[in-house]
Amino acid sequence: MLEFPYNTDCDLLGKFKIDTEYDIVTVRQVIRQYAKDMGMGIVDQTRITTAVSELFRNMYNYAGGGEVLIERGEVESHNALIVTCMDQGPGIENLELAMSDGFTSGQGMGYGLPGTKRLVDRFEIQSVLNEGTTVRIMKWK
Repeated sequence: MLEFPYNTDCDLLGKFKIDTEYDIVTVRQVIRQYAKDMGMGIVDQTRITTAVSELFRNMYNYAGGGEVLIERGEVESHNALIVTCMDQGPGIENLELAMSDGFTSGQGMGYGLPGTKRLVDRFEIQSVLNEGTTVRIMKWK
């Protein structure tokens, strides 16, 4: 599984599996609660929840599921909620195309990876064919 270097300044809040549609709903609600607990307003809560919904749906549809790490820490002098989504799926064949506006696979919610990137303060992605994809997003408080 592809992983970003772990930031030791972060506190691990939870580690979850996305194996079913129920998991998508449950983990999305957990993230919304963490955002609320950090003091994020309703708009930022909605942004991070929408972003993770797209990422979880991608993991479920294209990779059969994956794993989610939820962390809180200081990033670039900001208090951040950090969500890392990791799968062992087929990977993204053309990452540049997938990150371009207007690209759709025809299966997602319509936001796509570029839309997800616009909803958060920091977006990182790694993908290797036949190994999987890892996406880490951050929302500042």
